[in-house]
Amino acid sequence: MSGALTVVGVSHRGAPLSIRERLHFRPSELGPLLEQVRDRAGVVECVALSTCNRTEIYFVGGVADDAAVVWQLLSDRLGEDASAYGYLHRDREAGAHLFRVASGLDSMILGEAQIHGQVRTAWEDSREHSGVVLNRLFQTSLLVAGRVRSETSVGRGAASVSSAAVQLSKQIFGSLGGRRAMVLGAGDMAELALECLADEGVRAAVIANRTRDRAEHLAERYGATALTLEECWAALAEVDLLICSTASPQPIVLAAHVRPALAARRDRPLCVLDIALPRDVDPQVRELENVFLYDLDDLQAVVSSSLERRKGELPNAERLIGEETERFWEWFASLAVVPVLTRFRSEMELVRARETEQALRKLSTLTPEQQAAVEQLTRSLMNKFLHEPTVRMRAAASNGRGLGIIDAVRYLFGLDEPRDAADEPGGARGSHHTTTGEH
Repeated sequence: MSGALTVVGVSHRGAPLSIRERLHFRPSELGPLLEQVRDRAGVVECVALSTCNRTEIYFVGGVADDAAVVWQLLSDRLGEDASAYGYLHRDREAGAHLFRVASGLDSMILGEAQIHGQVRTAWEDSREHSGVVLNRLFQTSLLVAGRVRSETSVGRGAASVSSAAVQLSKQIFGSLGGRRAMVLGAGDMAELALECLADEGVRAAVIANRTRDRAEHLAERYGATALTLEECWAALAEVDLLICSTASPQPIVLAAHVRPALAARRDRPLCVLDIALPRDVDPQVRELENVFLYDLDDLQAVVSSSLERRKGELPNAERLIGEETERFWEWFASLAVVPVLTRFRSEMELVRARETEQALRKLSTLTPEQQAAVEQLTRSLMNKFLHEPTVRMRAAASNGRGLGIIDAVRYLFGLDEPRDAADEPGGARGSHHTTTGEH
């Protein structure tokens, strides 16, 4: 059980956008990924979390080099050593890491709330491959995130990626009041962007999506025109902002789409905010005159000041996470302690019963009362001998040392070896066993 809970991952903290983009998994790709993790690493259960800022795989159990196997799967997708950009956490640290992620403490934008829903979705999408431990871990992470949000001010006033992108556009235009915008995509990120634009006085001119139905729903709410992605390019001449947030696996905004609109715009700048991952906008668009293209990595500078304002709440949030980590770890360690304790006491009871039976057979002149006294004496001695080891094993489970000690107990007393029926009291071996043998 040592090293049984593990997370392997990359995030915005160590991997640039170009790396995160290649390691991003669409929902339809997560099932096959987890199948490979289970088959190759021999894990008992696993969950994958893949967002615009991170890709992480949580798993329980596995072969001796389980993490190396998972890194190799990611490296195969990346085309180079993925571990050079990532991190690995085991056991208690793995649990604490997920609690920080779900609470928004590990986000690009400290305290952002969207990650809470992304963690929930990742867990739900991986339920076929999850199990007792990871179900408890992810459920607890959502509860921890709720506590951090309600009991601290870490998330108060926290920006989302969408709102940070809108703030970034103000560096180009100053006030956004009266500006016109086109939004590509109709998912949650796009809707958040529309809300932020409306708050800044921006008129949403066009909402374009691969399917028109969802675009029409949002367009009606924000007074915009709904178009398909194939129809929207001519409208680029009429807007000041283009926000891109689709789920396309490859760029959909090409220089060839933007260039024809530039002549009609004359000298008016076009601000393009690409908050999708993989990126929606071909990097060549950045080379066009009077076009200002920003992607997720460009948001780092925008959110730094917001981060400073909320850092004062981090100690309170970390205290809550520490408390919940200890509670989870006590529960997790108990999963190993209880069956080992049960087997340990059962094996000792077999030895006691067998030796007592042999002794009483030789002491055939004892009265029933005397035989009962001998039975009681041996039970009492066994309970006294086992009391301290039992107490210490339970204590070790709660202070983080339990898994290693349990492994030692298994080895020292051969608890992983199958029990021989001949060892049962009254069995063939038990009826002829002498008191000089090893036990």
